[in-house]
Amino acid sequence: MSRASSHALKHPPVTAPSEPAGAKPFPELAVAIERQRRRGRGAQSNESGRFEAEARVAFDDGWQSLDDLPPFKTTVSLDTSRKVITRNDSPDIGFDRSINPYRGCEHGCVYCFARPTHAFLGLSPGLDFESKLLAKPDAPELLEKELAAPGYEPRMIAIGTNTDPYQPIEREHKIMRGILEVLDKAGHPVGIVTKSALVTRDIDILQRMAKRNLAKVAISVTTLDAKLARTMEPRASTPPKRLEALRQLSQAGIPATVMVAPVIPALNDSEIERILDAAAHAGVKEASYVLLRLPLEVRDLFREWLMANYPDRYRHVFTLIRDMRGGRDYDSKWGARMKGTGPMAWMIGRRFEIACEKLGLNKRRSKLTTDHFVKPNRSGQQLSLF
Repeated sequence: MSRASSHALKHPPVTAPSEPAGAKPFPELAVAIERQRRRGRGAQSNESGRFEAEARVAFDDGWQSLDDLPPFKTTVSLDTSRKVITRNDSPDIGFDRSINPYRGCEHGCVYCFARPTHAFLGLSPGLDFESKLLAKPDAPELLEKELAAPGYEPRMIAIGTNTDPYQPIEREHKIMRGILEVLDKAGHPVGIVTKSALVTRDIDILQRMAKRNLAKVAISVTTLDAKLARTMEPRASTPPKRLEALRQLSQAGIPATVMVAPVIPALNDSEIERILDAAAHAGVKEASYVLLRLPLEVRDLFREWLMANYPDRYRHVFTLIRDMRGGRDYDSKWGARMKGTGPMAWMIGRRFEIACEKLGLNKRRSKLTTDHFVKPNRSGQQLSLF
């Protein structure tokens, strides 16, 4: 069975247009949740996670009960994990540990590669991912405990590499600020990735850390087109606000990087040079880019979104994606998953490099240090006399 919506009985499922020659045809597209119920969200549907043995289907029994279904509202539950530092050994990323203050992300970016992680919670990578969130309010205390553990060796902690630490609920919960306070006190380096201008709230802490080469911030600017941004990233900060955040960070002496991410062929790839130029004028000295990634459920969610909002580009976008992924929708090989392969991927890379060269970006890379690290005192530990 597949999950349906209240819209299913009024409108038949949408069938994808013809696929490129030689490509494996897609199955029928899932039916979207009725627009009013998902207003302000990125995903069109709420399919069950891949680990679920059953799927629920909304079925109209003739009493119009589906008309009474409530809209999707953001709910926040407690994440009771006993550790906050996650380790990884991926050879194509520049960190081996990270922290995620939240699970799920209210920004609702339809292309988010973190969406499949919600399936491990028995929730949908679709609308559940952006409306059923989990927070770790005791993350600062747990982090302090882990940093104080015997044998802990400091290296840069990355935050925001999975879900955004500055998503809207951070305004109330302030978990990220608590984490920064712990890292600042311990002299521990941190690298932050976000799409939110809320990061400027913590400039006071980040500025102190940056003076000791302990902090850097990367802000993803996907597009300068307000309509595309609102459709594709419905609850993230607007492009002008992200550029203003980059300006404020740069003026405060905090190393700031603009990320053109993700680059989506035939949708936002034409904006690479414009985004880099706008960021350079905001004072940014470093830049990077990442090609669109469509692992697991993200492929179908992105496909539904594309059919709903840009049906005329659907076939062209996926043709180019496959050209850059060895004929597939996604290639997870180390080293290839971020940049892709083939002529189109090569051209995007060269355009990025040429634009950076003209704008004077990436002439020097900021490096963080662990020289200032001091283990926090464990609870009950006697203080040193010297």
